[in-house]
Formats: sequence, structure tokens, C-alpha cells
Amino acid sequence: MKVPMDKKEDKKQALQEANRFQLIQEFAQIDERTREERVDRYFEIDRQKIIGEHHFACASTECIHLYTHGFFIATVMTTQAVNEGILKFVAERNNIQKTDYCNLCALLKLLVSQSIFSRDCFEASKQIYKSFRNDVHHMNPKVETIDFQELAKKNIQSLAVIERELWSAAIIGGELMPFQPKYWDINPDGTAPTYLRTGI
Repeated sequence: MKVPMDKKEDKKQALQEANRFQLIQEFAQIDERTREERVDRYFEIDRQKIIGEHHFACASTECIHLYTHGFFIATVMTTQAVNEGILKFVAERNNIQKTDYCNLCALLKLLVSQSIFSRDCFEASKQIYKSFRNDVHHMNPKVETIDFQELAKKNIQSLAVIERELWSAAIIGGELMPFQPKYWDINPDGTAPTYLRTGI
């Protein structure tokens, strides 16, 4: 005897609802169980509250969320990608052509030698660049030996150093006054698109 199609659909929908309810319960338990450690991770890292609204701004902010929620491998990979994006962006804003350097390591050395990067910014960017980039991106056997939680924390702290140097600003008379305007897209009226990091 064939089961009518509408009954099959009803049964399928009931099963989906049951599965959905079960997942909601499981996610709630995970949320409850991990809430305190997520709060601890949120407070243990520094962050630049305002950065320029550039193509990597969203990814940079996502690094913070990934670390807070315990996705350490993803944090390492994303901080590496953002670091490389920032290096290319800084080169562009300083009229450094691709022909002036052979790779990102050479670019980094060029930036510090020309005093475009401070020593602290150079060390922070180098730390991220040297954080097992090829091993992580190509999932080489070396990844078994990496403490990803510690590395993710180092990378996120180093990224904060870089962002603080490039996008620090003062509020004067209610207006944002960037210390390095060339890294902001300032409009003719003096305003600049910003990426705000407030709350979680």
C-alpha cells in the first residue's frame, strides 16, 4: 500500500522539526558550557576600536570573533591573510611597486628600512608572516606539532599592533583626526569611512 505524498511530506517535516529542536538544545548546551572561556578570550586580546573601511576590514574583525569562539586554526589562517593584505595595501598607499620587492618578506624589510613601519609594527607583521604560513595553508604534517591556541593569540595581538599604528586617531572637537591620513579614504568634506568595533 502506497503512503500518500502529503503524509510523506508531513512525516519528513515532523522529522526535520524534531532534528531542529534537538540541535537548538545541543547548541544551547555548548553555549552554556563555553560561555565563560569565550568571555575570557574576548578580554585577553587587545583590538583597535576603529579602522579604515577597507576590503580587509571585515576579515580583520572576523579574526577577533574566530579567536573568541575558539576557532584557533581559522584565526591563524585569517590573521595571516589579513596581514598579507595589509602589507600590499601599505605598499600601494606608499607608491611602492611590485617590481620594488620580490616577495612579502622583502616588502616587509623595505617598509621598515624606509621608516614606513616602526620596529614594533615590523616585528608584529613578521611574527604573523612567520607563523607557519605554508605549513598551515597546505596542511603539512608539521601542523600536528603546533599549539594553535597560543599561536592564534600571538597573531591576533600582533595584528592589533599593526592596526593601532596604521589607524590610530584622535577625537578633536568631535571629529576624527587620523595620525596617518594616507591609510584612510578621506572624503572632500573631511569625513572618512570607518569600520567600528563596538561590543561583540
